[in-house]
Amino acid sequence: MSRRIRLEDVAAEVGLSRASVSMVMRGAPGPSADTVERVLAAADRLGYRPDRAASALASRRSRMIGVVLEVRSTFHAELAEEMLAAADRIGYDLLLGPRTPHRDEARAVESLLDSRCEALVLIGTEAPVERLVALDRQVPVVTVGRRMPGATLDVVRLDDESGVSGLVRHMVGLGHRRIAYVRGHDAVIAADREAGYRRAMSEAGLEPHVVAGGKDAEDGVASARSMLAEALPTAVLLFNDQAAIGFMSELARAGVDVPAQVSVAGFDDSPLARLGPVALTTVHQDVPGLTRHTLELIGERLDGGRSARREVVITPEVVVRASTAEVAGI
Repeated sequence: MSRRIRLEDVAAEVGLSRASVSMVMRGAPGPSADTVERVLAAADRLGYRPDRAASALASRRSRMIGVVLEVRSTFHAELAEEMLAAADRIGYDLLLGPRTPHRDEARAVESLLDSRCEALVLIGTEAPVERLVALDRQVPVVTVGRRMPGATLDVVRLDDESGVSGLVRHMVGLGHRRIAYVRGHDAVIAADREAGYRRAMSEAGLEPHVVAGGKDAEDGVASARSMLAEALPTAVLLFNDQAAIGFMSELARAGVDVPAQVSVAGFDDSPLARLGPVALTTVHQDVPGLTRHTLELIGERLDGGRSARREVVITPEVVVRASTAEVAGI
């Protein structure tokens, strides 16, 4: 059996003291950006992994972060994967608390707290603000994705309203005037995205057309069937990529060409958007940026003693792919 790589081995590899390398691995302030890069590269090269059990015994801390996510969301899975790698580099571990139709967020949170998680990351939470504020009094909480107006909570999110407005402007630039929006579920994120659609349509002097929908591929299929029974618009925006993929698949079954007959766009820039048979125009969620800010907020609370709550809002970017095109005849 090969010997476990220790902190001293990484220090010898880069020619630094054990204390300096420890500061980098803990994410402590002080080391330069060049030093951090050299140490992390050497740790990856040697296969170093922090001995969290020993650290926990010595400090009486678990160094465990709980992450609650929706199992069926490809975007949540992508974000959790990025967080796993980033947390590992700074000496924390992640414990995932799945949220499903049969296992709600409250139960996932309870399991993570029972496992001695020191902080919680709630991705796309729909829990009442009062409950989240009460939870934050127990352990540091960061909500990812959802706007929390007036709440004393740490928040990392994309500007959802601006993202959908950007999609509308993209469609208008392609000559579309009949642009429909398929809304998501009843939640703050869905409301913000719909508000962005309505605002951009009003600014363009166009009449909004909002259709019932949801956040899963099956919801997109159902929305397509409903719209196929009427006169199709020339462009359709959907709440997220999963719904958009379901929508396009149903159009394909009906013999409707995307984008020649209907331009389609989603939101999230998930792997589905990049790998589907028709590459999907969407709004890019900066997964590394969301991860970095989330872990920074947790570190500031756990290791830095920060008490004031912060909100980090990331500017969205429209990613244009093959699912949108100019209106025929322009």
